[in-house]
Amino acid sequence: MERVWYKQYDDGVPQDLPASERTVVDAFYASAAKWPDQPALSLKGKTLTYAHLQDQIDRFATGLSRMGVVKDSKVALWLPNLPQMVIAFYATLKLGAQAVTTNPMYVEREIEHQFNDAGVNVVVTLDYLWWYKLRGILDKTPVKNVVVTSIPDYLPFPLNLLAPLKLKKTKQFVKVPKEEGVHFFKEIIKQSPPNQDDVQVTPKDLALLQYTGGTTGVSKGAMLTHSNIETNARQCSVWFPAVVPGQEVLLACLPYFHVFGMTVSMNWPLSVGMHIVLAPNPRDIPDLIKSITKKKVTVFPAVPALFAAINEFPGVEKLDLSSIKGCFSGSAPLPLDVLERFEKITGGVITEGFGLTETSPVTHGNPLGGVRKPGTVGVPWPSTDSKIVDIQDGDTELGVNEEGELCIKGPQVMAGYWNRPSATAQTIRDGWVYTGDLAKADEDGYVTIVGRKKDMIVVSGFNVYPDEVDGVLISHPAVLETATIGLPDPKRGETVKAFVVLKPGQTATVEELREFCKKEMASYKVPWKIEFLDELPKSSMMKILRKDLRAKELAKDSD
Repeated sequence: MERVWYKQYDDGVPQDLPASERTVVDAFYASAAKWPDQPALSLKGKTLTYAHLQDQIDRFATGLSRMGVVKDSKVALWLPNLPQMVIAFYATLKLGAQAVTTNPMYVEREIEHQFNDAGVNVVVTLDYLWWYKLRGILDKTPVKNVVVTSIPDYLPFPLNLLAPLKLKKTKQFVKVPKEEGVHFFKEIIKQSPPNQDDVQVTPKDLALLQYTGGTTGVSKGAMLTHSNIETNARQCSVWFPAVVPGQEVLLACLPYFHVFGMTVSMNWPLSVGMHIVLAPNPRDIPDLIKSITKKKVTVFPAVPALFAAINEFPGVEKLDLSSIKGCFSGSAPLPLDVLERFEKITGGVITEGFGLTETSPVTHGNPLGGVRKPGTVGVPWPSTDSKIVDIQDGDTELGVNEEGELCIKGPQVMAGYWNRPSATAQTIRDGWVYTGDLAKADEDGYVTIVGRKKDMIVVSGFNVYPDEVDGVLISHPAVLETATIGLPDPKRGETVKAFVVLKPGQTATVEELREFCKKEMASYKVPWKIEFLDELPKSSMMKILRKDLRAKELAKDSD
């Protein structure tokens, strides 16, 4: 395979990066030894140094061990971006157990499936999640112990006293009574010594069961090893050579229960001595901006919706966001006008990349200091290969700018799906992950994602990619966000419908937008229907949920 993309690497970025020979916990401990007095985590004015964070991790590991957590136990971490999440994650991995990260937005059915599928023994969660969701289904799962914490547990005085009053109003704080099998995070930390009797854990050992979103069926657990995760963190380090170890401040607004946030906003920064400013609620734009200005954030991994929201924040031009040096965008296409406006406001540089749950997650990125090609997700990272294959036979490798399925191979590729050998065999073939993403690569190796196989719309035999339609619509000056779906049509097979959110203060008509699209696309791609919405449904990662829009439309037709 000719790796033409090597020519695009920034100076100093290696072509090859051997798989990591240390565990995720080893990487953190190395940082704690090198920068013990440096800030590691901050939340609303409360800061833990690297030494303090290590002490908390060691104590919580002792507490988990006393509950019977041993090597290969499964510990569910059902938390937002709080110090407790970081502490519990590293304590779990220190014991050779596996973390099962769980979305706080999950409902009972999703929780029950995940905990049973993984065989979860212990759950670490917030008081209100335990009270309102978990306790009613606990007897349907293998869970024996629940560790309950509260948002105020790691807040500074007097916020730790005032926060419960505010949280009670939104049912995010409850007083959990003591009962068998229920433990309290603060008590565990207080009563457990920081034992150093580590279990023998190797880079090849399983570290994480990262469940897929379940958008194509039952959610599956991607088995990620210590080597997978730690190697991907090291790939982040070499890809961003301008990042100075021990000197950067990173805003963690990407949720830690998602693999993107876990790698680029937790494991990577902690492995290079960054100061992480925690943002439990990524939808609180005023709080994000306040954190950037007050803490002088230098590194800002985010998703396009967050960059766009900051761009549209009233008076943002008058604020000083110049501390930002570099940003990493993923999860969805980044519109060019959003990139250009954000970079103008901050002076920082955004590099757009790509990844998926099954690859820990990052596989591609635009060079931060070299040639960036807006609209592409960049080139394969060190020790990572990618190819585009024919979607019909899944084997024939396609040429320059020919559209097919993106396949990826590298040290960050998962070991497989938990207890699903047939699904593993379908996804990983000869070491290549078949992503399900439709893409093309140019003569320099830059990859453009054109859509998902499952999202592709077929109109009268012609393929229509929703991402392309969205890209045209969002280039209209009045449009803030869009989501395009395909709906059944008796004559053409499917028809194209777009949902549009307009920018504040802007107006546009359906006919105006359709005429705009006709100038930019073939007629069969132009949406036959356009509906204006105040907002689009989004996941916890701020990713637009086309499947929800399509489900609502199909439900209308069946009424």
